[in-house]
Amino acid sequence: MAELVAVLLNFLKAIGNYRWYAIGISWLVALGGWGYVHSMPDEYQATARVYVDTQSILKPLMASMTTMPNVEQQVMFMRRTLISRPNVERVMRMVDLDIKAATPREQEEMVDKLMTQIKMGGTERDDIYTISYTSSNPKTGREVVQSLLTIFVEGSFGGKKLDSEKAIQFIDEQIRMYEERLAVGENALKEFKIRNMGMLPRQGMDYAGGYAELADKLSQAKLELLEAEQARNAIRRQITGDEMAPVGGAVVAESANPELDERIAAIEKQLDTLRLQYTEQHPDIVSNVRLLGLLQARKKDEAKQMRVGDPGANFSPMLQQMNVALSVEEAKLASLQARVTEYTNRLAQMRSHSNMAPEIEAQLTQLNRDYAINKENYEKLVQRRESAKLSGDLSTATDMMSFRVVDPPTASRTPVGPNRLRLYSIVLLVALVAGLGAALLMSQVRPTFLSQRSLRDITGIPVLGAISMNWTDTQKVKRRRRLIGFGMAILSLASAYGGILALTLFRSA
Repeated sequence: MAELVAVLLNFLKAIGNYRWYAIGISWLVALGGWGYVHSMPDEYQATARVYVDTQSILKPLMASMTTMPNVEQQVMFMRRTLISRPNVERVMRMVDLDIKAATPREQEEMVDKLMTQIKMGGTERDDIYTISYTSSNPKTGREVVQSLLTIFVEGSFGGKKLDSEKAIQFIDEQIRMYEERLAVGENALKEFKIRNMGMLPRQGMDYAGGYAELADKLSQAKLELLEAEQARNAIRRQITGDEMAPVGGAVVAESANPELDERIAAIEKQLDTLRLQYTEQHPDIVSNVRLLGLLQARKKDEAKQMRVGDPGANFSPMLQQMNVALSVEEAKLASLQARVTEYTNRLAQMRSHSNMAPEIEAQLTQLNRDYAINKENYEKLVQRRESAKLSGDLSTATDMMSFRVVDPPTASRTPVGPNRLRLYSIVLLVALVAGLGAALLMSQVRPTFLSQRSLRDITGIPVLGAISMNWTDTQKVKRRRRLIGFGMAILSLASAYGGILALTLFRSA
């Protein structure tokens, strides 16, 4: 600790040897700094406050029809991006500050300076925002704040409108693309249906369902054909006398050969069973039909032999009616036979296309699916385009977000800066430090031995003794005058500082 105190004392003694240089340099720095601070132009602050009302009755009314714009987010984004280089350059053009810049570098410096002088304050909770700008010209400050206020309002309305227009443009491009896809899909479907006209499935039914339905129709037609044959055969038997029709309430006589009737009935029953399973060309059906024909011919012959001819039988009204009924049954039988033949041919044709039909159905399903997907996307895009247009109109609607200027742009009458009191104090402190630093530097450039110890430490030679200074009266008077002069110099510096502070306070009052 003693060594540290000794070092500090040596420094103070060294500075004391050059105290007049120190006070002179302090005066020079103080005068120069105070003069610069005094010459600094006054700064006036222009401010404006605006209230943003984001509550609108349109929100609940239009919520189910379109996407509602987030007005709070719009205002927040505009607040954060208001003090950006493009906006500041636009402000410079609006207030004609850009004409003061002779070179692009000067313009960039002006933009940077302007960005540091503009302040944007406020909170999203209260929806009240403050725009402030500090300038040496009150009129310029008001114009800058007014320009910023205009950009803030226009940006809050126009940003989403521009985004909506870009979204609509993109959706229009997608709609045109899907229209081309729909046209291509429609042409592909048309050409595919033309190429496979006879093999396309019916509405709501595939190949397997159509085949089963046609098989059911064929079976039903064969059953009706069998019933028609049975009815025709019964009428023939009645006409030929095998089964006498009742006339005038008379009862028909039984057949003379019951065994032959039983055989005919058994063969007819067997034929019915075979026709449900096979076609008319099956060998069993052909043989049974031939046998049935022989038995029926035999029955007719026996009936003719047993019956005595009646010359008036062919002219009876009952026989004529039976002939008419036989003709009707023959026509019905021919129609059913044609139906069975047609169904058989269709079924054979479908069976021959059994390998191609599923592939054609798969291709048709794929074409319909692709077309349906493109059509669905197209309809969704058209709906989204209308929603985007409505959303863009809502974004620019004044009812969705309103601005109320609480305080119009105004500039303060008294300067708000620079803070000369603080700057004068800083200049004085810098001047004192500069003086002390200069004296210390000079003492190090031109060093002297201030004590016996320092002489011994530096030279390494023992010091035998020291001779003290014996001041004369004249020298004591001169020394006292120098101390008084030094004190007056320091006092005058302090007085000058106090006078400057008083003058500054008087001007600002």
